[in-house]
Amino acid sequence: MQQQQNPKPWWFFHGSGTPREVTIPPPPDWRRFDGGPPIERDLPDEPNAARRFGSRGRGETYQASDEELDLINAALYLRRPLLVTGKPGTGKSTVAYAIAHELKLGPVLRWSINTRTMLQQGLYRYDAIGRLQDAPKEGDRPDIGAYIQLGPLGTALLPTRRPRVLLIDEIDKSDIDLPNDLLNIFEEGEFKIDELVRARDADPETRVMPHDGTREEDRVPIQGGVTRCLEFPIVVMTSNDEREFPAPFLRRCLRLDIQAPDPEKLRRIVEAHLGGEIAKQADGLIDAFLQRRGVAHLATDQLLNAIYLTTRQIDVQHGDQEQLLNALLRSLERTGGG
Repeated sequence: MQQQQNPKPWWFFHGSGTPREVTIPPPPDWRRFDGGPPIERDLPDEPNAARRFGSRGRGETYQASDEELDLINAALYLRRPLLVTGKPGTGKSTVAYAIAHELKLGPVLRWSINTRTMLQQGLYRYDAIGRLQDAPKEGDRPDIGAYIQLGPLGTALLPTRRPRVLLIDEIDKSDIDLPNDLLNIFEEGEFKIDELVRARDADPETRVMPHDGTREEDRVPIQGGVTRCLEFPIVVMTSNDEREFPAPFLRRCLRLDIQAPDPEKLRRIVEAHLGGEIAKQADGLIDAFLQRRGVAHLATDQLLNAIYLTTRQIDVQHGDQEQLLNALLRSLERTGGG
């Protein structure tokens, strides 16, 4: 994100791209929950900062306006999901990574959505067959927690002291029922693991693996089979604006529309990824990209691909170079059947 010279006093997320030690303001009373006891986890910094924000690991690859930062901060204060809409390639998912990176909230928990995605997949997975196969003899009961792994949504709802950032990517691709299925989660901040609820008399506390865990010591305790957050996580949902969402779902979100970057923002993005010298060499290609974008749908990473190839001293003849650029800067919209 672009460095803000004079961030507004009420913003605690500045869009600077620079990690900061920030005290997260408490949510409104109606967005607080009684999950607990708190789970303490040592989380690394967001590992994708350099790739998403350019080689310097700063936020110039996504340039936020004051209006956009107003909405992002409002969602953070209210702890309401942020629904980010816009065409592919405009930096919608980068919003989640910028928040996690600057506020030092650990790696983003990413849940990618398609037409077959169901709520259960975001919450947890239970390997009943694996548990049965691992039982050494009839009647033995291996630790059930070893066969449960939380999904990205389930992990985000753990009762941690600092909220996690959850990216629900391309929610407009989901089955028609998924947005409505999320409503109860968004309101209650909890979910049940049915297999643990049935076993809670025998095992009132069970340790399971979070979505981003890999080691035995990463397992976290679940009390009575129910996971309930202390504060609602920071949820960023992206949509290519290809469908309408039901009003009850939209009521629980704040909506942010990301526009395609203007010429100055494009130049800053190119500089962040490829350096100032390359950005100066690319002025003509940026102008050509903007002209094409006026009549076709193009994404910023297509421009980066074209600049990278044409500035790397690759031995391409002029005619072949034109053909290559036409292929790289091809419209993302369908132009015919097939």
